[in-house]
Amino acid sequence: MESAAKARNDGFAVKWNADGLVPAVVQEWRTGEVLMLAWMNAEALESTLRTKRGTYWSRSRQQLWVKGETSGHTQQVREVRVDCDADTILLKVDQTGPACHTGAHSCFDTRTLLGED
Repeated sequence: MESAAKARNDGFAVKWNADGLVPAVVQEWRTGEVLMLAWMNAEALESTLRTKRGTYWSRSRQQLWVKGETSGHTQQVREVRVDCDADTILLKVDQTGPACHTGAHSCFDTRTLLGED
C-alpha cells in the first residue's frame, strides 16, 4: 500500500490507519488558511503527487474523488508535506472557488468554539 507514497517521500513511510487511510489537512497556499480536512489512501496520495490535483478517498462512497471534478472548485496542489509522526498529510493548494461542499470558502468558516471577539 505504501510503496508509491514511500518512493515519492524519499523513503519516509506514511503511517496509514487500520483502514489504510491518513488524514489530509488542506491549506490555502497564499494565506495559510485551513480549508478542509479529507482522507487519503495510497492511491489518492500517489494521484495527487502525480497530477498536482487534490485527490482524496471518500469514506462514504468508498471511492477516490478529485476535488472540483464535478463542481469546478479545483485544487492545484503546490506543496505536500508529512508531519513529524508521519500520520498526517498537509497539502498547500491554490483553491478555485469554495473548498467546502456547503459553498463556504473554508469548511471552518462557520462554527467557532473559542476565538477573539
